[in-house]
Amino acid sequence: MILEAAAAAAGRVLTREFRAVLFKSLGLTILALIGLWFAITGLVDWFALPPLLEMMPELPGWVSWFGFAAAVLAGLALALGLGLLIAPITAVIAGFFLDDVAEIVEREDYPQDPPGRALPMMAAALVSVKFLALVVVANLFALFLLLIPGVNIAAFFVVNGYLLGREFFEFAAMRFRSEADAKALRRRHAGTVFLAGLVIAGVLAIPVVNLLTPLFAAAMMVHLHKMISLRDERV
Repeated sequence: MILEAAAAAAGRVLTREFRAVLFKSLGLTILALIGLWFAITGLVDWFALPPLLEMMPELPGWVSWFGFAAAVLAGLALALGLGLLIAPITAVIAGFFLDDVAEIVEREDYPQDPPGRALPMMAAALVSVKFLALVVVANLFALFLLLIPGVNIAAFFVVNGYLLGREFFEFAAMRFRSEADAKALRRRHAGTVFLAGLVIAGVLAIPVVNLLTPLFAAAMMVHLHKMISLRDERV
């Protein structure tokens, strides 16, 4: 069931409809990163550089060169940090387009079923913010576990598998159920949802490919929710 849902989602990710959603989310991500770059460098120029420039004439030449090298390294560190933020920022922005993804999957792969209800804008925003907060906290915890040999990789997959599986499955389920019913369904199938989350975490762990994570996860969980719901009806 999980592999079937993953294969169906993978087959959709690079279709024309999905590419349109991907380009929108990536475009907004790039704009957000550019804005963040100018905001951070502007704050540094405003608060840090004037005092440093006032001190420069009184400092030996080698200290000035050291300061210049430190500034270059700080710029590289900022660029690297923003690079690491691409995936989570993309995930948050893509959160506003998850209903578009779900509608494509439901329309193309389940035309005989009634379509789901899109989440209200405020609810979609809350889902995105909640998802970001959970992922940040979880990965900070996993980062702490990097100090423990042999645990770090397992921690990354377990933490992200649980959180990604839970959030994306409940998103797919809430298009057809109340929030309480969606949570109850997820708890009844916690093992299946967690294993599906591990697949999503695997995609998240691959550089560049991880930019597709939100779209892939949303599509996969739409399929998984449909499969689980059909199986429950037959029981």
